[in-house]
Amino acid sequence: MSFMAASPADAARRTGLRRMRIVATSLLVVAFLVFVLTNGRDEGVWGYVHTAAEAAMVGALADWFAVTAIFKHPLGLPIPHTALVKKRKDELGRSLEEFVSDNFLTEEIARERLAAAQVGLRLGTWLESPAHRERALTEIARVATAALGRMRDADIRDFVVGVLLPRLQQEPVSPIAGSFLRGIVEDKAHHGLVDLGLTEVHDWLVENPKVFSTLMAERAPWWTPPWVDDRVVNWTYQQAIAWVRDMRADPEHRARVALDQLLTKLAEDLHDNPEVQARAEALKERVLSHPQVGETVLSLWSSVRTSLLAALGDRDSSLWQRGDAWLMEASAMLLHDEATRARLEGHLGDLVAFFVTTYGDELANVISHTVDRWDADEASERIELFVGRDLQFIRINGTIVGGL
Repeated sequence: MSFMAASPADAARRTGLRRMRIVATSLLVVAFLVFVLTNGRDEGVWGYVHTAAEAAMVGALADWFAVTAIFKHPLGLPIPHTALVKKRKDELGRSLEEFVSDNFLTEEIARERLAAAQVGLRLGTWLESPAHRERALTEIARVATAALGRMRDADIRDFVVGVLLPRLQQEPVSPIAGSFLRGIVEDKAHHGLVDLGLTEVHDWLVENPKVFSTLMAERAPWWTPPWVDDRVVNWTYQQAIAWVRDMRADPEHRARVALDQLLTKLAEDLHDNPEVQARAEALKERVLSHPQVGETVLSLWSSVRTSLLAALGDRDSSLWQRGDAWLMEASAMLLHDEATRARLEGHLGDLVAFFVTTYGDELANVISHTVDRWDADEASERIELFVGRDLQFIRINGTIVGGL
């Protein structure tokens, strides 16, 4: 079985090799004819010509032998140290593997070549073009669409119900949740969410005074006069708006401080209090073991996937517009921010270095493994096809230099 596939360029290589062989052999024939025609005429210039033809034949025959011995036995004679490619094919493969491994697949060379390529600058320049950004988004959307399309609901259900939820039930999340909540409170990361909630409550109160009045009036005693109810409801409404407004405007409001203290205490209890941890874990297990949880997760996933597929297929969607804006921002940063460019190239260098260091030997081993599978005769023929044309110049040079 042949492991070396022929290419369309082989015909051109074979023609070029044949042509150069004819040229080299023709020079040998010419030298032989001149030698024969000038034989016995040693006087004057003809003596020099005869000697030059003799030396040219010696040089041509010696170099013909050398070039031929690389790939086959000259004249079919099993002369020692000939047909080197056939006999030492496997050793040549291992030597080539060592050469590539020692001189190409090294961390230093990989980092050097990556730095010389200026990937960050080239990527930034490429993304500067709107056409290129559209092409990048098109490829990203195509890959994402194919990936989402291959995710079947049954596989997602099996993963959620059979792997994810049982794993979450077994994993104690209280200490992790406590640490996470503590970090949020210390960094005041929740203040933005609190501000958003207060803004929404304030706007709802301002826009829905009648709804508020109706809700409060329904809870008023039956025996109070209507005018008293109206005054109480109106006062309560104004106080509610003022209270929410004050909380939103004052980060140190007592209610907000109390909320921070409550969250801090909850974080500490989740992290350190065994009783609170036990209750939290019990609540988690009850929620996750409910049959509806898996269906809810699957329903949410289906909705998200449908929305993503629709957005990926619509070039006018906000997802495409946001993606183009992101790529434009990335291009500007790569072109004008040296720190960002150096950070990207540093990460790429670490990634390439990791693969070269970890898998370099395996990659180089492909060379010797492939060469081992080659048929010796076929390998010799194919290698000669690639380099034999240039080697014929050795024969030509041997003929000319010998004559000189």
